[in-house]
Amino acid sequence: MIWGYTIAQVALACAAGLICVISGLAGRKPNDPSLGSLVLVELALIAQLVIAIIAPGLGNQPVGSVPEFYVYLISALLIPPLAVFWALIERTRWSSVVLGVAAFAIAVMVFRMQQIWGLG
Repeated sequence: MIWGYTIAQVALACAAGLICVISGLAGRKPNDPSLGSLVLVELALIAQLVIAIIAPGLGNQPVGSVPEFYVYLISALLIPPLAVFWALIERTRWSSVVLGVAAFAIAVMVFRMQQIWGLG
């Protein structure tokens, strides 16, 4: 994994988490900014998948467990669509908070993926 991209992903996920949690605690139902922020997080994860597939061929070999890394990555890829699906079905202020919690979970998972890839 690329350290700079990891930092960008974590920052994006934390920003999305803050937008969603603050929106939810302010009483707002899921809206374009909160749902859109999770779409951006998902797009960054898809790019991470592409990077993870290409990187070993370019000499950036993982140090840790490759299966563990991909389990984290695939799990992280599933969280935003599931959270958005929930938010669209149950449109309450708490759905916005759930979107935020999902984004913060992604931030933690991306940081852990960096540890697995680079630190073993």
